[in-house]
Amino acid sequence: MTLFLICAAISLIGIVLTLLQAWSAHTLIRKDRTTTGPQPPLSILKPLRGIDDNLFDNLASFCTQDYPEYEVLFALQDRNDAAYKVACKVQEKYPDRDITIVVERCNVGLNPKINNLIPAYRKSRHPYILISDSNVLVGPDYLREIASHTKDADVGLVSSLIRGVGGRTFGAILENLHLNSFIIGSVSFLDRFLGMSCVIGKSMLMKKSDFEALGGFPAFKDILAEDFIIGREMSRAGKKVALSNYLINNVNEYWDVKRFLNRHTRWGKLRWRIGGLKYFSEILANPIFVASLPILFTGPSRMTLSFAALVSLVKMFADSFMGRSIRTQVPAASGTNSLQYVLVPIKDIIIGLVWFVPIVSATVVWRGNRYRIGSDSRLSPMPESGVWSWGYRMTDYIRARLA
Repeated sequence: MTLFLICAAISLIGIVLTLLQAWSAHTLIRKDRTTTGPQPPLSILKPLRGIDDNLFDNLASFCTQDYPEYEVLFALQDRNDAAYKVACKVQEKYPDRDITIVVERCNVGLNPKINNLIPAYRKSRHPYILISDSNVLVGPDYLREIASHTKDADVGLVSSLIRGVGGRTFGAILENLHLNSFIIGSVSFLDRFLGMSCVIGKSMLMKKSDFEALGGFPAFKDILAEDFIIGREMSRAGKKVALSNYLINNVNEYWDVKRFLNRHTRWGKLRWRIGGLKYFSEILANPIFVASLPILFTGPSRMTLSFAALVSLVKMFADSFMGRSIRTQVPAASGTNSLQYVLVPIKDIIIGLVWFVPIVSATVVWRGNRYRIGSDSRLSPMPESGVWSWGYRMTDYIRARLA
């Protein structure tokens, strides 16, 4: 009974927090947007590697912007990268647009995205840069809206809310459910109640002079969560970090469950290494997982099952509410299907289990390379031999045996 009462109390706190997240996201999304204001010339930097879902249309959406002066720079490390051909096709389709494909190998840091961006940054010509991931799809008024925030001279960085769209597989549906609930809810809640910026690198608009005052890309070349840290350092430098309520689409169509697990294990490790003890507060935002613990540890009973079911229903309602708010800016066919919300309890229990991994593991495998994650998500190479390699070699062996 004691365990049940503790979990029930934590779950009720989690429900309140979840409802506040949903309300925060709803009010932020419904807030009036403007596409009037400054329209400074800007350079869009697009780091590419491999074929993301819907890649051609994602890239093309940045070539049809209703904006007076901008350039698009597709950045790759290798012409043999499959994304190179896609970038060329986009360039051919829009010959009247200012598009440059930058192919240059760069290995100055351990963060491959930063390595990709540095050559493109050198070739960019305009005073503002927009860093945008390759799996992002936007509407034609995106640049006008996000640039309008620069009318405040104190704004050093503008980021955007993201939503997951296009789920066609089980893993992709789980990913989009999580982006459209915990991620968008947390970003909105932190902005609304704590005045805390939480920059996500899929959309970052900055003035070059402000960014270079922080040290530019070289200052973040070994940081895994470079987006969040750039936002934090911009704020510490006395600049405002603005959050646009323009919802950009993160297209996730054909993810498998392994990719979903890998991303949120990696993101969890970043939050643990950056936030420290604050990371434990995240468990409050997962009331379904906490409400399910008495079933696991004391066995199913009418009381434990009923409580877990009630908490699940409330959480599904809150996530569905956020989903309806999101669909106000996106065609219903592209957003999360209402029936998919029955998967929320499964997703939240998986996320609850993933939550423990960062506490016992400080390594990450990213794009084929293994690193140790230090303070502020600073990367250092993992040794391939010696006693420090035994732990992950044993983990790899167990995974291979279980696969």
